[in-house]
Amino acid sequence: MRFFLKWVFTLGIWGVIIIVFTTGYFAYDLPSTDKALEVSRRPLVTLLARDGSKISEFGNLQGDTVQINTLPRHLPHAVIATEDRRFYNHFGIDFIGVIRAFISNVKAGRIVQGGSTISQQAAKNLFLTPARTFKRKYQELLLAFWLEQKFTKDQILSIYLNRVYLGSGVYGVDAASKKYFGVSAQEISVFQSAIIAGLLKAPSKLNPNTDMKAAILRGKVVISNMVSAGYLSKEQARKALKEKRIYRKKSSSKGVALYFRDWISEQLRGFIGPLNHDVIVKTTLDINLQARIERFINNYLRKYGKHYNVSQCAIIVMSPKGEILAMVGGRNYQDSQFNRSTQARRQPGSAFKPVVYLTAIESGLMPDSRVVDSPILINGWSPKNYDRRFSGAMSLKESLVRSVNTIAVKISERVGREKVIKTARRLGIMAPLTTSPSLALGTFGVSLIELTGAYSVLANGGKGIWPFGLREINDSSGTKLYHRRGGGAGQIIEPQHIKLMNNMMSEVIRSGTGKNARLGIPAYGKTGTSQAFRDGWFIGYAKDVVAGVWIGNDDESPMKRVTGGTLPATIWRKVMRAALQLNPASQELRVSHSKLVLKQKSIWDNLISKIIP
Repeated sequence: MRFFLKWVFTLGIWGVIIIVFTTGYFAYDLPSTDKALEVSRRPLVTLLARDGSKISEFGNLQGDTVQINTLPRHLPHAVIATEDRRFYNHFGIDFIGVIRAFISNVKAGRIVQGGSTISQQAAKNLFLTPARTFKRKYQELLLAFWLEQKFTKDQILSIYLNRVYLGSGVYGVDAASKKYFGVSAQEISVFQSAIIAGLLKAPSKLNPNTDMKAAILRGKVVISNMVSAGYLSKEQARKALKEKRIYRKKSSSKGVALYFRDWISEQLRGFIGPLNHDVIVKTTLDINLQARIERFINNYLRKYGKHYNVSQCAIIVMSPKGEILAMVGGRNYQDSQFNRSTQARRQPGSAFKPVVYLTAIESGLMPDSRVVDSPILINGWSPKNYDRRFSGAMSLKESLVRSVNTIAVKISERVGREKVIKTARRLGIMAPLTTSPSLALGTFGVSLIELTGAYSVLANGGKGIWPFGLREINDSSGTKLYHRRGGGAGQIIEPQHIKLMNNMMSEVIRSGTGKNARLGIPAYGKTGTSQAFRDGWFIGYAKDVVAGVWIGNDDESPMKRVTGGTLPATIWRKVMRAALQLNPASQELRVSHSKLVLKQKSIWDNLISKIIP
């Protein structure tokens, strides 16, 4: 026992020394805390396109400063019940909450619950960036302790409610109340309070402007939390759920690249921390290309949408390095601010097959390797081809060109589904992927920006990329706050494997399912169609441009037999012509001229062979 106590005492002393040293090290460069309670106007943000022209300006999106004693009790109660039920009982860190979150996450096998208190979140919102580093987390703890010593609990909660981001470019509960409901925070109802508290989980996805149904469902969860926390009786909860909820009409925002603007604005704080002054943001966007694509897609869907039962479209155009050149998040920003190019996860269908075939190439198969198109049964599941027929033995290349489902599944089973998933991860696809045999047929949800980014790796010779839109951030005096340097994972696919993939994917456009995407120049791509024609995709690349197109309906209702090789391929061709500044007439002339030259060469060769045996 003496030996045990001796070592406990020794380790305790060393533990204290380590904690003191770590605290001193991370406390050395803590940000200034002088003006924690000040809530001034939001800084003005100016977005510039890649040519220096102005995309848009936004700012001052914060409402009036509120104090807890001026708010209806149900608003702070909704926040506390959802975010930190022990807020008034801890000193900045809730060890019980941390343990509870740890147990929940272990049981689920993933992060499903956080352990941060409102004090920690207030510290992060006030002083720190969202970067997930040990240093940031440790400084967050130190600042949370400081807030607890410096201010009362009500003051800390007021700081949090005035500074927290609540979607659609607004900060603070008063701005959110006015944005979504057209009333001040002092006039907000119980269920409206629940919706605002629900936004804290995912402000960009759960707000009424983006997805009304999701916002209401989340609000119901918050009401349930308020009952569990003792803030509402069951009868009060029933009344809240039945109350008439008045939502403010969406703002009639006008302009170009509004989906891109929102996407960039949500990233700013992650790069430069809290915005305390006006900034000028230089982006990668090609404003002329963006405007042309927006006009085209609006006219195109007006002309063909009703006939094919297509209501929405999303488009991403990027360079092989991952620079976003154009982003269309939907048909009409005024009708819906939900960005279908970055936020929606839809089934890619056969547009995922290049990942499967790349895995096969890396595993030793070749484009001319033979595989049999025949029935296959895996755990009671059997894939079907689009034409419901089987064609026997064919090469790997031909099976991709014809988009044969059975062979894609056989290849996936041969190389291993886990290996296919690892390839997808290397290419930048972070969406949850199914481990079922249907993985090869793209039966999981993925975002357009992720999948287009994966094709960019094939376009640039095998170098890993992360799609990005920010190039540089300066303050109004010209001081550089952020400048993008490098950014990529280096060579992740061998060049010889890229050449083999390009050889197969070029044939998809020349003679396969992607014939409607022909440009008249070398191009590479793949079609994709999900079950019951709910999603249509075409993703491909040519020269120094990569583009992805998705069409479908938000409610996932089927289109009228629209496949990836029909409308999406046609849209892709027109988008790529605009991006590459190709003239359709000159392309056709170039192709005709090439055929004429080949014909003349053939006649000349025949003539020479007769003269010279």
